[in-house]
Amino acid sequence: MSKERPPEPLDFFIWTVEDVGMWLEEINLGGYRQIFKENGVNGEYLEGMSMFTTEQILRFIRRCHMKWGDFITLCKELRRIKVACLKGEQKVRRPWWAPPCLSVVFVKVAKRNRQSRVVSLKLEQ
Repeated sequence: MSKERPPEPLDFFIWTVEDVGMWLEEINLGGYRQIFKENGVNGEYLEGMSMFTTEQILRFIRRCHMKWGDFITLCKELRRIKVACLKGEQKVRRPWWAPPCLSVVFVKVAKRNRQSRVVSLKLEQ
């Protein structure tokens, strides 16, 4: 992803550690950028946080030295970008690392994946 522009929400599950850091700056949690980087928190990790048990949440908060309010902000912002993605507010595009010849395949899979995420989001509510 470009260092000049923030990562796109649609792609949050393929964000690199650097993309997560830029996003943290955007949501006023930039103070955690370095500790997230040290702990290898990338988009895949962020997406998996919705499945964390209470014990895993507490372990994450301790490891990243987060305040409860900041953790809640992080969760709200994650939910916001997931909902925006699911509503189709962002265009589906291939990730930067995928070769151009796979663009059509990636877009089809991403759209199908988006539809399955809508179902799981509705079940969470």
